[in-house]
Amino acid sequence: MNPSLFRQVLGHFCTGVTVVATMRDERPVGFACQSFAALSLDPPLVLFCPARSSGTWPDVERSGRFAVSVLAHDQRETSTLFGRGGADRFSSTPWRRSPSGSPLLEGALAWVDCSLEAVYEAGDHYIAVGRVHELGAGPSERPLLFYRGGYTVTEPPASPAGAQEGFLTWARPGDWC
Repeated sequence: MNPSLFRQVLGHFCTGVTVVATMRDERPVGFACQSFAALSLDPPLVLFCPARSSGTWPDVERSGRFAVSVLAHDQRETSTLFGRGGADRFSSTPWRRSPSGSPLLEGALAWVDCSLEAVYEAGDHYIAVGRVHELGAGPSERPLLFYRGGYTVTEPPASPAGAQEGFLTWARPGDWC
């Protein structure tokens, strides 16, 4: 399989942008991650897929806990900063501690505080499963998205909050995670 073609074709799938973070020796560390998803409602689980080459992933694995900050449309620079290796990412980024002590970025759309439940090898990445202990939503802004190799955002909602309830049109809306 041609890796360039693989990346190009799967780039048509739009993803959200997150920062996964933990503490290392009382210092915050984290990385940008677009491979984040809800996994299970009962028990509440999420997953993300760090690269085997990640310099921060070993810190998350050693810590056994992490927090995920879902980035808002105006956090492109934050995403770029956390996507670069070797950068001092937290010196210019406002953050606070999650209930378990992991770093949460200020201004994020939502946050999820987790403990590491399981790790699976998967090609040049790992699949990390986290058990959700606490979570919350921030301001009702638009999300930062990654699509076809670049950032994009959604249009502001045209209807008031709660109007999306009719979005799920199939007979078993509980199947939607």
